[in-house]
Amino acid sequence: YFLYQILRGLKYIHSANVLHRDLKPSNLLLNANCDLKIADFGLARTTSETDLMTEYVVTRWYRAPELLLNSSEYTSAIDVWSVGCIFAEIMTREPLFPGKDYVHQLKLITELIGSPDGTSLEFLRSENARKYVKELPKLPRQSFAARFPSMSSIAIDLLEKMLVFDPEKRITVEEALCHPFLSALHDLNDEPVCSNHFSFDFENPSSTEEEIKELVWLESVKFNPHPTN
Repeated sequence: YFLYQILRGLKYIHSANVLHRDLKPSNLLLNANCDLKIADFGLARTTSETDLMTEYVVTRWYRAPELLLNSSEYTSAIDVWSVGCIFAEIMTREPLFPGKDYVHQLKLITELIGSPDGTSLEFLRSENARKYVKELPKLPRQSFAARFPSMSSIAIDLLEKMLVFDPEKRITVEEALCHPFLSALHDLNDEPVCSNHFSFDFENPSSTEEEIKELVWLESVKFNPHPTN
């Protein structure tokens, strides 16, 4: 149920052309009724802001491979990877990839999903990044059934589709909501999307200092239309 609520919320966020970029358990809020809300949009950005994107997003343990490899042009797939890490943590009650640093984080990932082949690295624009990954020790893919013995085969199938090295081959939020694992909860009519794309232009105001002062003054006058001085 928690997983469904996360994906349902992400569907709305992504439909507004926004990436959360910092999904982790501490940014998921629950009330006594187990209603889940996604919080902390301090690192959120629109998908078109590629020039402003940075690798300094997402707590390392929930960071997608493309971010670990300093890819500056990423997509909503980074949020899906984070959801996969959270999903596994919900099921096992422990972090999936508790890396100590970037190198260790990538090692933990490849120990589970295996070393990527050449075609799975095509999304990386940096030749140095591709070269670095290719020179890492080759690791075989682990059996998810053996790693997660308490999970059903259908749950494992969804997790495997979320934890894909190549972001272009990673399952989307919409596809995840339609996955058989969530069939009992999935209701297209109760999974809203945003009618307009969100803009972060307010973070880069074009007004001068004097114009901002004037706006503050005008706003204060609304509350005190007859100032004494």
